[in-house]
Amino acid sequence: MSNIQASDVSASVRSAFNFDVDKFPLYGPDNMSTDQYGLFRSDTGYIEGVKSISSRYVPHSTDDVCALVEAASTMFDGEVECKTHWNKGHYVSVAPTCDRRRAIFGTDDNIFPRVIIRGGFDGKGFHGSMGYWRDACDNLAMLRKVSGCVVSIRHTSGLRDRMTELVETFSQLEEGWENMTVAAQAMQERDVNLADFVREVYADKVPTAEEIILAETKKVRAVSTYEDRLEAIMDRVVEERAKTGRDAFQVGEKKIVSAWEAFNAVQGYVQHDAQAKKGFKSDFARILRASSCPRVLAAETLALAG
Repeated sequence: MSNIQASDVSASVRSAFNFDVDKFPLYGPDNMSTDQYGLFRSDTGYIEGVKSISSRYVPHSTDDVCALVEAASTMFDGEVECKTHWNKGHYVSVAPTCDRRRAIFGTDDNIFPRVIIRGGFDGKGFHGSMGYWRDACDNLAMLRKVSGCVVSIRHTSGLRDRMTELVETFSQLEEGWENMTVAAQAMQERDVNLADFVREVYADKVPTAEEIILAETKKVRAVSTYEDRLEAIMDRVVEERAKTGRDAFQVGEKKIVSAWEAFNAVQGYVQHDAQAKKGFKSDFARILRASSCPRVLAAETLALAG
């Protein structure tokens, strides 16, 4: 990730996506013609995991992605942070420098906005999402259930000719950022019992009474897995409380925390601990997978309830 002037953001994106995507006809056995096409990168070839397309489909270009990024960057003055990722399509995150931070607790638990642009080749078009980077956990996350945090852009070629429309579209995310800040601060004001919070999020994984009794004499996987998960989430809270100047827990006391802490601990666990076992080494891959994880969505719903 690098800090660049908003006016230079396209050069950074072009450097990362230095290839074209085009469609080519697909053939059956014995060179049999079909009405289907496949998508290919000019540098690595066929894009696996993307459905075949018809002759009417027009792949978007890197210039189209640059147009989206430039439009999103108009939300922020001065330097921005830009990060790119490829996963069956183009992903770019754009964020201002720290002068746009919002304090959630004290001086060390802050969030700042990050716009994530998705240009996939799966027929879902372009999306811009407002997320937040939290310095207490050095983590990017989203609040999917907060209004105004997602905008859709019609998938057509020649997006640069629609720059005025794109700028207006991305400006809607400013409202999403305000709504997200209000939601985060409301979560911070509400206390929850961390063990109960985790129990509700992972309700289908809670060991039965019989399993708990059996675990007194032998190892029961359902019990040990649940306890390990709870411990990992609690460890995240303990570590983040130390970083943010919150009071440390006393030995033996119930872990009463803010709903904000509980949500971030669960999504942090899913993003880093749970998914690490599945090979999601890329930051972007972890973030995108975690943002749509049912556990994270359940934690968000629970944290927003009040």
